[in-house]
Amino acid sequence: MQNNFKLISLTYKNSPIEIRERVALNDQEITSLLRKFKEVISITEALVLSTCNRTEVYYTAEEDFSDEIIKLIIIEKGLIDLANLSDYFVRYNDEKEAMRHLFHVATGLESQVVGDMQISNQVKRAYQASADMEMAGPFLHRLLHTIFFTNKRVVQETPFRDGAASVSYAASELVFDLANEIINPRVLVIGLGEIGADVCKNIGDSDNIDKLFKVTVINRTHEKAVNMATQYGFATCLYEEVHDAILEADIVVSAVSLQSPLITKTLFDNREHLSYKYLIDLSVPRSIEAEVENVPGALVYNIDDIQNKADEALRKRINAIPHVKAIIEETLVDVEGWMQEMEVSPTINRLKNALEQIRQEEISRYLKNMDSKEADYIEKITKGMMQKIIKLPVLQLKAACKRGEAETLIDVLNDLFDLEKQNTTKAGK
Repeated sequence: MQNNFKLISLTYKNSPIEIRERVALNDQEITSLLRKFKEVISITEALVLSTCNRTEVYYTAEEDFSDEIIKLIIIEKGLIDLANLSDYFVRYNDEKEAMRHLFHVATGLESQVVGDMQISNQVKRAYQASADMEMAGPFLHRLLHTIFFTNKRVVQETPFRDGAASVSYAASELVFDLANEIINPRVLVIGLGEIGADVCKNIGDSDNIDKLFKVTVINRTHEKAVNMATQYGFATCLYEEVHDAILEADIVVSAVSLQSPLITKTLFDNREHLSYKYLIDLSVPRSIEAEVENVPGALVYNIDDIQNKADEALRKRINAIPHVKAIIEETLVDVEGWMQEMEVSPTINRLKNALEQIRQEEISRYLKNMDSKEADYIEKITKGMMQKIIKLPVLQLKAACKRGEAETLIDVLNDLFDLEKQNTTKAGK
């Protein structure tokens, strides 16, 4: 197998957040890079995957273009001051290892949260960007569709994607579960630290976002709330208005860090509740007073409830890892098979063209003496003969691929039918 599929990878495993956030590429920058790969380096197939935890470039080329690609990223992002950026990238020049890594990434094996459900969609978006820029050729098309099919197998055959394996994922899943019980549910997220911001991102990126009537975010630094709201189309209000916002919302996620509870029982005194109010406390120390659980119509979920749910899901996912890897290895064997067939397909096409040329030349010598009915008979007979003649060489070529002996048979066919000369002659016309 030729080592043409390669990868450069910068991830949370080999680089700090300060580097990752500077290298992260938005959609416009990815499009620009793909264009430069084509025009500057003459790469014809490439996939650029950039998330908060990784920036990776997969590409097909006989040469190692790692340094050139990193330089283009530096130029695109204006990172001239990061002279050592290259040191953070891991290079995969072995084709099978590069493919195995992409399978692992796309299924969530390489994610910080094992089995991350978002990564599959992120890979699909990266693939769509490549396709839009005509940077996904036959190999990349087939590889990515094989990966998507493998993802379906993982979901159907293992518990690897069951449940939410992080607090923020579990909290956002709970929000959607509770929203199913409410007409036009209004959600409020208070606090945009790490957990609160992740909850907002999980909600905003979810395919179920349309189930929520309104999402409002509040943060003590209002600018941070505005930025988050702008990104996902949420609403926001000032921190000084937080109590009014709590009373208005149906589901409240509190992830604010305070020394004393933000939400107390007195907030609900003398208030009539016609429906349930769901309160999710993700703060340590708690930001929802324990006595709130005694308020009629209020239902409180604390960090321990969420953490237990996440821990159970994580254990299931970790236990499923060997099964997921076995599915991937099984698929990689199939990938090797069709990759080898792709290597011989040009020879098969040249052989078909050579035989077709002979057929056409011989028929043309006699067509002028035939009527249309006779010509149709001859066309059908000669086409059938050609298909039978070519069937055995094609089967032998595919069998030779599996034995790793295709190159010898390709040379024999090239010599017998002078296929290289035919190909050169055709290109020169």
